[in-house]
Amino acid sequence: MKNGSEVGKIAKENIFVYVDGELLPRSKAKVSVFDHGLLYGDGVFEGIRAYNGVVFKLREHIDRLYESANYIRLEIPIERGEMMEAVLETLRKNNLKDAYIRLLVTRGVGDLGLNPTICKRPSIVVITEPASPSLDPRTNAIGKTTIISSIRRDPVDATSHEVKSLNYLNSILARWEAIEARVDEAIMLDTRGFVSEATAENVFIVRKGQIVTPSTDSAILHGVTRQRVIEIATDLGYQVSEREITPFELINAEEVFLTGTLAEIVPVIRVNGRVIGSGKVGRVTARIYGEFLKLRSDQTEGSVIFPRIESAEIKARKG
Repeated sequence: MKNGSEVGKIAKENIFVYVDGELLPRSKAKVSVFDHGLLYGDGVFEGIRAYNGVVFKLREHIDRLYESANYIRLEIPIERGEMMEAVLETLRKNNLKDAYIRLLVTRGVGDLGLNPTICKRPSIVVITEPASPSLDPRTNAIGKTTIISSIRRDPVDATSHEVKSLNYLNSILARWEAIEARVDEAIMLDTRGFVSEATAENVFIVRKGQIVTPSTDSAILHGVTRQRVIEIATDLGYQVSEREITPFELINAEEVFLTGTLAEIVPVIRVNGRVIGSGKVGRVTARIYGEFLKLRSDQTEGSVIFPRIESAEIKARKG
């Protein structure tokens, strides 16, 4: 009898990966060691989720991918519609309805020099793996412990985090601090000392009855989930402000929560050892999560993986 780890390994080996127009078995999906995405982190990516057969906000993720690529002068060789279909086709090939999707576009094969014009054609990779929705923090009392990192977010006139690039060293250094401090996550400040974002999530606080999130001039990624949460909160009647947040406001907030594609919506219960609010999932956070839970697999919120195929008989009746 095979144990669980062996079964998981076999299942992953059956996964196909999209590489430059081909769907290849996981074991054969490769890029060159001379790809500038590997050599220099020169490329862009998106992390995307699928829930119950619907790819959440696929169009918005693709738009952000192309905007990031445009900023770093990376010309993606296929159109946006083709890129969306590449994602959907990879999911269909792997028969996945609930999945995490990693979409990458690298600068392509070059040489050991830095010159990006040597790279003649970008490489496109789509990786999909089974992923269950995150645990409901309202019933599981899940919350993250965090520190404020000493690593500052790069300024917008440097390697701006408005670009979702393959270079995540800034976040990795901050995550190391979290690991060494034995907490779940690190919250980073911008170069001026205002709250920016966590290593892989956007930050929200609830203070004096209002919801506040750092404005986009604080070197943050324009999060897809962040934007949807702002819309949800506004629809629920909350006042949402996008402005500078000081570390003082963060630590003294009634509630703090993080948002991201993989994280979804996660409460923060401690910052630098200080308990946030009651130390439990806050009422506002729980309410927003409840609304997000309702819509994340709604077909109007994304793209359907397996569209219903009508039979010839039904088509004939419609005709």
